[in-house]
Amino acid sequence: MDQFFSAFGAASKLSPQYDVDGCDRLNSRYSLGLVAIFALLVGTNQYVGDPMTCWTPAHFTGQMVQYTDDYCWIKNTYYHPMHEVVPREGEPRDFDVTYYQWVPLFLMIQALLFYIPSGIWHIFNDKTGINIHNIIVASNTVAQVVPEGREKTMKHLVRHIDAYLERQKEHRKGRLNAARQFMATKMCCVCVGKRAGNFLLVLYMCCKVLYIINVIGQLFMLNAFLGTKYHLYGFDVLRDLAAGNDWTASPVFPRITLCSFKMRVLGNVQRHTLQCVLPINLFNEKIYVFIWFWYVFVATVTCINFLSWLTRIFHGARMSFIKKHLAWMGRLNEEDDRQLFTRFVDNYLRPDGFLLLRLIAKNSTEFVTSEIIAGLWDNYKRVYSGGMSLTGNDKEEKESEA
Repeated sequence: MDQFFSAFGAASKLSPQYDVDGCDRLNSRYSLGLVAIFALLVGTNQYVGDPMTCWTPAHFTGQMVQYTDDYCWIKNTYYHPMHEVVPREGEPRDFDVTYYQWVPLFLMIQALLFYIPSGIWHIFNDKTGINIHNIIVASNTVAQVVPEGREKTMKHLVRHIDAYLERQKEHRKGRLNAARQFMATKMCCVCVGKRAGNFLLVLYMCCKVLYIINVIGQLFMLNAFLGTKYHLYGFDVLRDLAAGNDWTASPVFPRITLCSFKMRVLGNVQRHTLQCVLPINLFNEKIYVFIWFWYVFVATVTCINFLSWLTRIFHGARMSFIKKHLAWMGRLNEEDDRQLFTRFVDNYLRPDGFLLLRLIAKNSTEFVTSEIIAGLWDNYKRVYSGGMSLTGNDKEEKESEA
């Protein structure tokens, strides 16, 4: 057990991701690591030792016993209550146990499914021309540098974000482009594109939807794998605990099963129905009980997180977020800067800039986020007051003159 917790702790420290929030890490890192460790645990216990032992007649030789154990392990077994008559050949069985050989492989598939939304986010995120992870890492180092270096680091950070926002602007004119920009800014999920300024935000929200589909879908996918209503399994366990019943007596993970097979002996075909012990189901049962409660927890947190982000991406919420940080830095005069501030949020930052700043706030400190927003605001205000749009070397020259 100590090895389990140490392995889980080590997995949680590998390759930290700063371009997502805590809920995304709960899915793509902690859930993935947890299920992968379960797969390793079950695989080790399954392939080291005897995963199945069948009670054979006394006249069976050692080779016949080994054959019986191997055959029943490969060809599946079935559960039947002890107090009922064993079904004859062709008669219906209570519950076929067909999953135990494939549990390690299926757990690895479950772990892989948790990474797919994260993989999609990073693949398409890297193609937008900005590395959010590196920006947030740089934001975290700002608080650790000496005051002389801090100002220079912050200046380079703001300049890098500013260059990205300028590159993504739509420079084509016309009513159609203006309408597209308006819908992309006000409604976020309409007219999606890099030039529209909402590609990253829509991609990020779609990945959150994929996390929800994945964790809920896996609950129902396990129905087919285990051959039962697994999505209700946790409720059955809670009901048995409340009633004082033995919740481990469920036929879903039986310890003792029956195996029926035919064996040719001296030209005669003999049919045997033997009782077999599945020690591996001791692990499978505990693991899948924990997985059910873990999945319900992750699904609940992910749904709440998604709804929380939905309320934050509306135009009014984005305005309030930027205004709050500018007010903290004493940069905003609401009477004089009202129209300029609206253009700053709608035409300069746009939804993708807002997402970047939100992720910085999630993974860094509020003070660093306020400093970055204030730096972007100062640049925008200075360029706007100059009456022209400056980029690249022109901005650097203007900043050096200032």
